Amino acid sequence: MSTPEDLKDVYTDELKDLWSANDQMQKVLKKITSKASDATLKDMLKNSQDGITKHTEILKELIAGQDEKVSKEHCKGMEGLVAEATKHVLEEGPDKGPVLDTLIIAQYQRMTHYGIAGFGTAAAYAKALGLKDDNKKLREATKEIYGGDEFMTKLAETAVNAKADKAA
Repeated sequence: MSTPEDLKDVYTDELKDLWSANDQMQKVLKKITSKASDATLKDMLKNSQDGITKHTEILKELIAGQDEKVSKEHCKGMEGLVAEATKHVLEEGPDKGPVLDTLIIAQYQRMTHYGIAGFGTAAAYAKALGLKDDNKKLREATKEIYGGDEFMTKLAETAVNAKADKAA
């Protein structure tokens, strides 16, 4: 990334960073999904991967709309979150069961919160730049990501956490 000279540069860099973050999250979710034992959790993780694909296409479209090379910029923030998810779920977590499901939800939500922050920030930049269509698409994506996060919270609170508590 070169030194940004104006808000347009900052906006474009954010979009490229988010693309990288999405790709990294999607790769780890593919590995994690097979480990989930709760059927609703497994379905949600699969749906999330479809949502990530959709949001990545939006990012590519918005980057192209800025007359920029359609490329991503490696996201070190998501790299750290993916490393944590890999450690807690794939390396050190139990093989299967409700305790692992609670770990999956926690790591999913950490990565999702990063996405909410990033997409929300990009939407604010688009608004400041007068890019109404970009702002609308980014706000819709943020809302969808937030919806997935809320769903995971409800799933944890109404089912998964109680099962994990009884597993002890």
